[in-house]
Amino acid sequence: MLTPRIPTDLEILNTIYKLYHRDFVLYDDDENVRNNKVYVPINCQKVADILGVNGDIIFGRLYYHLDKKYRYKQEDDSKVYFFAFNEIPGDPKSINFPLMTSVLADLREREGKFWITVIIAMLAVIISCISLLYSITP
Repeated sequence: MLTPRIPTDLEILNTIYKLYHRDFVLYDDDENVRNNKVYVPINCQKVADILGVNGDIIFGRLYYHLDKKYRYKQEDDSKVYFFAFNEIPGDPKSINFPLMTSVLADLREREGKFWITVIIAMLAVIISCISLLYSITP
């Protein structure tokens, strides 16, 4: 039996962005759509279904990994959550959409730099092979 592929943080956050960006901007037109402007309620199972994994995998990555990694305290000691679980009244699972968008932009930038490096390395190998062939052929 093959082990299912684990989605990357980039894939998870891209999926959340695509699914919930519209919900985030709706608050500007109608503040009654949710309890908080910054925190957008999400459905982990819906994200998981798109990515082909169990909903608890998505919840775990958001709550146990990404929230711990990106949560911070303000000067008044109040916490700013990346993923708020039972912290926002009426919205049990919510993501700090502006913070998530910043993290997503950083992950996209890092992925872009990674692929540029890979392409440059591949070009260097190709040029080296061509040089080697040129030098050994009469």
